[in-house]
Amino acid sequence: MQKKLLKVNPSDNVIVALTDLSQGENLNFEGNEITTLTSVKAKHKIAEKDFAVGDSIVMYGVLVGKAFFPIKKGEVITTENVKHQSEKVTEKQTTLSWSPPNVEKWKDKTFLGYHREDGQVGTSNVWLFFPLVFCENKNIEKLKDIFERELLPKKEDPYQLFLRSLINDKSENPKPETVEENNTLNNIEVKFITHQGGCGGIRQDAEGLARLLAGYVNNPNVAGATVLSLGCQNLQVEIFKRVLNEINPNFNKEILIYEQQQIGTVDKMLPMVIKDSYEAIKRANQIERKPAPLSKLTIGLECGGSDGFSGISANPSLGVVSDIMVALGAKTILAEFPELCGVEQELMDRCVDETKANKFLSLMKAFEKSVVDAGSGFDMNPSPGNIKDGLITDAMKSAGAAKKGGTAPIVDVLDYGEYISESGLNLLNTPGNDAECTTALVGSGATVVLFTTGLGTGMGNPIAPVLKISSNTQLAEKMNDIIDVNAGEIISGTKSINDVAEDIINYIIEVASGRIVSKADQQRQDVFIPWKRGVSL
Repeated sequence: MQKKLLKVNPSDNVIVALTDLSQGENLNFEGNEITTLTSVKAKHKIAEKDFAVGDSIVMYGVLVGKAFFPIKKGEVITTENVKHQSEKVTEKQTTLSWSPPNVEKWKDKTFLGYHREDGQVGTSNVWLFFPLVFCENKNIEKLKDIFERELLPKKEDPYQLFLRSLINDKSENPKPETVEENNTLNNIEVKFITHQGGCGGIRQDAEGLARLLAGYVNNPNVAGATVLSLGCQNLQVEIFKRVLNEINPNFNKEILIYEQQQIGTVDKMLPMVIKDSYEAIKRANQIERKPAPLSKLTIGLECGGSDGFSGISANPSLGVVSDIMVALGAKTILAEFPELCGVEQELMDRCVDETKANKFLSLMKAFEKSVVDAGSGFDMNPSPGNIKDGLITDAMKSAGAAKKGGTAPIVDVLDYGEYISESGLNLLNTPGNDAECTTALVGSGATVVLFTTGLGTGMGNPIAPVLKISSNTQLAEKMNDIIDVNAGEIISGTKSINDVAEDIINYIIEVASGRIVSKADQQRQDVFIPWKRGVSL
C-alpha cells in the first residue's frame, strides 16, 4: 500500500501529502496523531504542529518560510498563511566532507561519441548555422528552409493535412506520406538558431552573446559552423573570434563567416554560403562515433514546471546521477541561481575553497539586487503552476531544486557564458527561466541536459539532447510524447531513488550513443534564448 505522508528531513515541521487526503482524515504519522482540517491535494504540505505568527517553517532541513497567520496542526500550508523566508548567509563556515558512491558497475561503461581534437567528446555531430546579429535572422531562416527541404524526410505536416480535411469538408484526416530522405549525409545533423541580440543593447550584452555563441561552437556536439554577420553591429566578427580564442586557444574546427555589407546583395551571398557550407557539411559527415568513457560526458542539471514531488523524486534522482558521474571523473553543471535561494550556506560549505564560495555568494547577491532594482524579488520566483502543485515559497522550491546537485564538492563556480573546465560538480549563474537556463548550460559545455518536470514541458535544444524526467507517474502517462524517464515510481514505492538514477544513466548512455533519440529531439524542439542582462540603448 502506498504511503500517504512523507517527512523529507527529520528536522522538518511540515509533512508532504503523497496522495489526496479528505477533510477530517485521522492519520498516525511517526507516532503523531494528525487530523486533516481541510481536504489536502497530493504534493501539498500540512502542519505537523501548531504555528504562531512568525514561527519558522522548515522543510528539507532548512528555513523555507515564516507563518503569516496562526496555523493549526493538520492545516494545509498555503501562500496565504506562509510567506517566503530564507537564512541569511555571509561566509563559508566549513568544508563539508564527501564519501563518493561506489561506481564499480559503471567504471568500464562507455558511450559512442564524437571525439574532437581538443579531447572533448560530443554526443551529437551538428553543423550549426547562426547570426551574430538579429539583422541576419531572415537569411538564417531562408537557409534553414533550403537545407531542410533537401536533407530532411519529405513528410507533410499532419496538422496541415487536418486543416486541409476541414477545408475540403472531409470527415477523415488523410495520413501523411513520407518520401525517402537523403541518406548521403547520415552522420551529421544541420541545425539553425536565431536570436534578438547582437546590437541595440549595451556593449556588455554583445560581449555576453559572443561568449554564449562561442561556447556553442566550442561544444563538442558541434562539428563546425556557418556564421552570418551584417557588419555594423555591436557584436563584431573580431569580438566573436577573440572570445572563441579565449575559451579555447587550440580551437581548430571549421568555421565559415560571411559579412553581408562586404559581400553585397543577398543573391550574391547566399549561393556562396550554400556551396561552401554544403562542402563543409560533407566533410563533417565523415566523422564517426567511437567508444568513450563516461568521464567524457558533461551533464547539465535543470528543472522546469516543477511540482510538489520534484524535490522528493526526480531531483534527488538527478543528485545521485550527478554524484556517480562526478565519482567517474565527468563534469556536471547545476544552474538556476534564483532556485538556490535558501540553500546558499550548504552550497558555500561544499565549495572546495573560499574563493569559489565567495564568487558564488557575490553572484547570488548581484543577481538578487538586479531583481530587486527591477521592482521584484526572488520571492516572486514560484510560478502559478508551481504554487498550484505545492511549491509555495521560493526557498521551498529552491531546497528541492538543489537536490539535483547531489552531495559532491563544488569544484568551480561559473558566471553566465563561462565555459566549463573542471571535472566535478560546477555551479552556473543562470536565471530559473527554462529556456534561458538550457541555452546557457549548453553554451557552457553541457553535451546532455537532464531536465526534471512535474507539470510537463517539451522544450529541447538545437545541439544537445534534453532528457525529461517526470516527478510523477500521472504526467509520464498523460504526456508520454515528451517524457523520457519516469521518476514517479519513487512516489508509488515501486522503485527507489537509486533505481531511477540507474535508469537515467542507462538512458543517457543510449542517447549519447545515438541509439535512442530524446523525445524533445524527435519533435525538433530547438529552443535557443539568450539571457539579456542589460538594457537597450
